[in-house]
Amino acid sequence: MVEERITETRTPTGDTHTHTEIIHDAPERSRGGAGWVIAIVLIVALVIGVFFFMNNNSAEVAKDNAVADAANSVGNAAESVGDAADAATDRISQ
Repeated sequence: MVEERITETRTPTGDTHTHTEIIHDAPERSRGGAGWVIAIVLIVALVIGVFFFMNNNSAEVAKDNAVADAANSVGNAAESVGDAADAATDRISQ
């Protein structure tokens, strides 16, 4: 709604001054909680993303450690076979 106010002022000498003021009534803004809901959803999504990234990262480390342990076991087995072969040749040559 628009309201127009006209104010007239008279000085002691008889001069008249007119002032016009136009007032616009702006509708009140709704103070809904949509902004807070969006912020909370974004924070939850960020936390879930960090969790999955950290979980995936630890799985990669575990996989790398398992491969290293398997390679170490193969190396130990090869060394045992070599020792057994040396022992067998020592027995044969005696």
